[in-house]
Amino acid sequence: MRSIDIIHAEHRACGAVLQALGFMLDGIRDGKYKPDFELLAAMIEYITEVPDKLHHPKEDEYLFVKIRQRVPQAIALLDKLIADHAEGARRTHALRDALVAYEASGDTYFSTFESIARTYIKFSWNHIALEERELLPMAEKGLNPSDWADIDEAFEANRDPWSGPTGEFQALFSRIVSMVPAPYGLGS
Repeated sequence: MRSIDIIHAEHRACGAVLQALGFMLDGIRDGKYKPDFELLAAMIEYITEVPDKLHHPKEDEYLFVKIRQRVPQAIALLDKLIADHAEGARRTHALRDALVAYEASGDTYFSTFESIARTYIKFSWNHIALEERELLPMAEKGLNPSDWADIDEAFEANRDPWSGPTGEFQALFSRIVSMVPAPYGLGS
């Protein structure tokens, strides 16, 4: 079940960026940090690109298909998670638009940007929790070794966001870590 390890790793990486985004929002709101639009854009790029181009397609095309075939009690949950994937893409688009408006409008738009960002963060954590606490345990119990071999092969071909298929996400993640202040990153 190597694919489950990959899903956990992708959730941890995305979660790290979500936590850092919340940390930066707190710092901006409290006057501790000035808005760093380059950093905020990099974070939004990561939480857009990794789930939409790497993580969710693997789940939708391989894991969810096998679960739907073998675990009938998971069908309603799968439908919700697939709908969440589509909703997440819409929400990241709104988040990118809000960042552009915040950068153009200045501090007067921060509360709107923060509200949209916090809603996105909460939505993402809820989605990750559903997969981790409900779906993956069902999959572990309901799928057979042959199912896992097929899923693992597909997931191994498109590994995790720490390295990405061509290293693209590792560079972006490293850039974010270097810019975010401690304790969530290495920046000043």
